Amino acid sequence: MTRLENETQYEAAMSRIEELLRIVDDNTPADDKNSIELVILSNLVADYEDIHYPISKPSLIEVLKLRMYEMGLSQSSLAKLLGMNQSKISEIISGKSEPTLKQARTISKTLNISPAIVLGV
Repeated sequence: MTRLENETQYEAAMSRIEELLRIVDDNTPADDKNSIELVILSNLVADYEDIHYPISKPSLIEVLKLRMYEMGLSQSSLAKLLGMNQSKISEIISGKSEPTLKQARTISKTLNISPAIVLGV
């Protein structure tokens, strides 16, 4: 078997991985048959998930909302932190406007957000 072909195989592999995780730990030798099986199944599952359950990159809006939550910021306090006016922040968060290059740089550096996410690339 070079790949998981369908959801039934995927479910079976996931079930077996759960069983193996109870047996294999950090002290299990790499050449142990259960350890080897766990690695093989994990790779098969990862490949299947990449195809059938891809994770898309987060949008700037999603990341800004998350950072605001993490930092306990309102739109007003975020605007002050970034040195921007509140209406511009509101437009960015609502998706009505994109940040300028200068604003994007400030957002990226101040909030530690990848430039690729801020610029949407």
